[in-house]
Amino acid sequence: MGWVMLIFVVVSVCGSVAGFFHGDREVRQLFSFHHFYTLIAVYGIVMLGFGLIYFILASEGLVILQDELLLEDSLLDRLAHSVYFSGVTLMTVGYGDITPVGLGRVVALIEAMIGYVLPAAFFVQYMHHHHQDEPPDKL
Repeated sequence: MGWVMLIFVVVSVCGSVAGFFHGDREVRQLFSFHHFYTLIAVYGIVMLGFGLIYFILASEGLVILQDELLLEDSLLDRLAHSVYFSGVTLMTVGYGDITPVGLGRVVALIEAMIGYVLPAAFFVQYMHHHHQDEPPDKL
């Protein structure tokens, strides 16, 4: 059951990121609240998705974080630690209070890469749409 949930979460996160790149193309403002809210939503979905990935992998018995942090506490505490670690990994380099080990390092690297690429992709997408909206005489 855990592996099925893991596959569902991975597909959901990938779909969310892909939806960001192929979203609505009709926004024509200098600052788009639509793009801003979309970016925030994508960050939230990725953070929760990777938090669930850490949680599910740890629930399957894999040691993901140092000191077996996700194996000893109550269910709610383990979920909170997973989402916290995911948020810190996605949005920063990390604080150093929780260290990934084994497979957790690979998953954390993928999440950190997504966290670094999303703002750049957001900016490129915004500039691409903004450039397409300009009249041909300004090009």
